[in-house]
Amino acid sequence: MDFRHYEIGSFYDEMFAGNGQPRPAAKTLLHNLETLSPGEILGRQQAAERALLQMGITFNVYGEKAGTEKIFPFDLVPRIVSGVEWERIERGLRQRIQALNLFINDLYHDQHILKDGVVPKEIIYSSKAFRQECMGINPPRGIWCHVTGTDLVRNDDGNIYVLEDNLRCPSGVSYVLENRQVMKSLFPQVFASSRIRPVSNYPNRLRDMLEHLAPEGVPQPRVVLLTPGIYNSAYFEHSFLAQQMGVELVEGRDLVVSEGEVCMRTTKGFERVDVIYRRIDDDFIDPQVFRSDSMLGVPGLMEVYKAGRVALANAPGTGVADDKVVYAYLPRIVKYYLDEAMILPNVPTHICAESDELQYVLEHLDEMVVKAANESGGYGMLVGPHSTAAEQAEFAERIRANPRNYIAQPTLSLSRVPTIIENRFEGRHVDLRPYILYGKDIFVLPGGLTRVALKRGSLVVNSSQGGGSKDTWVLAGPVEEELENRTNSQTAA
Repeated sequence: MDFRHYEIGSFYDEMFAGNGQPRPAAKTLLHNLETLSPGEILGRQQAAERALLQMGITFNVYGEKAGTEKIFPFDLVPRIVSGVEWERIERGLRQRIQALNLFINDLYHDQHILKDGVVPKEIIYSSKAFRQECMGINPPRGIWCHVTGTDLVRNDDGNIYVLEDNLRCPSGVSYVLENRQVMKSLFPQVFASSRIRPVSNYPNRLRDMLEHLAPEGVPQPRVVLLTPGIYNSAYFEHSFLAQQMGVELVEGRDLVVSEGEVCMRTTKGFERVDVIYRRIDDDFIDPQVFRSDSMLGVPGLMEVYKAGRVALANAPGTGVADDKVVYAYLPRIVKYYLDEAMILPNVPTHICAESDELQYVLEHLDEMVVKAANESGGYGMLVGPHSTAAEQAEFAERIRANPRNYIAQPTLSLSRVPTIIENRFEGRHVDLRPYILYGKDIFVLPGGLTRVALKRGSLVVNSSQGGGSKDTWVLAGPVEEELENRTNSQTAA
């Protein structure tokens, strides 16, 4: 089992350049893999799967008849990002989060960007995630988007693009942490010889950020993580992060509003809660304000929040900024608030709500990826080149009936990473979800969750659609950066 018969194809490969030579950042890993026999590689892959199974690395799939809990597939070959490239990605993500926070704050206050016509009012007011109930709210420290997972892809031109933003309850960071733990145990020699930036400090960073949001005058704030419960698709992650941060994992029934404060039921009676890291969507957090039939939230929570006596992360109302149609306006949003060009560009996007764009999309459905504005997990999507004429006709009717709900993008040739398929290495398409925390400053976790489409030819990396994950190694150090710069100079010459 080696790379002699590995096919790079016409796609950008994260490990090998077009001439078949390993990229500078991947040389150490490749050398170590080539010293292992096929049996050893497969043995380590199986060891990784056993370790993750024992750790309980699972996710739930809604609608599955044969049981909802599944093991999240993992592949041994990591995705490697050079220190030079990561520095640009980090700058681009910081810029994006800063602009998004200013945008959300503006929407719920003076709405200058709407009055100036930079973003159409009807796009915002028709967004399912825009909350009139949040108008005039001032979140702690002026921060709305505390935890963000931004999906990045690389096209065959070698450039990194932002595919979408996830600002409501982004999931997946637990897999990043557990994947790394497994890889360090399986490849200690690689970690000893490479400068791979750590990810293990994320729970501490997350807790520090949450404590930063606490009301003034609270020296030792109590932080809790609010989960919908064991049947939620990300429940493993909720319990994992609560344990890693050393905070209580609670459900709505564990909290109550009493005398103007949010309190947690304990064996000693009610105890005040200062910060809630909520993994529940806006609709369900307070039945007195949002959905009255919600059994997951805390009646009266929003009143306490508005009064500044409890902090919520992320702030209610942030979901408007990860509406996929609003995403299409991000280049204008960044320019409007920061007067800067985007460091990490969006994927070129057609907005079906605009009549000229609508007609173009309908005429090119067989070439494009069409997405519903507020769907996730790979649902509500048409991948044109992989669709039938009947599926295209059905989608055309959906778009005509509700053009505001759809955007369309060219079908990208997502980059690939070598992946163990049976007893050989094959290229599989990947994306990358870095995680960004916004507290005292903006922190970007080095790397993030590399999701891989395990089905041959598939571009859909979501776990609910047959995808898996890989560890992501961000390298740092003068030797690696010198190699990268030298390679870039030779290529340019």
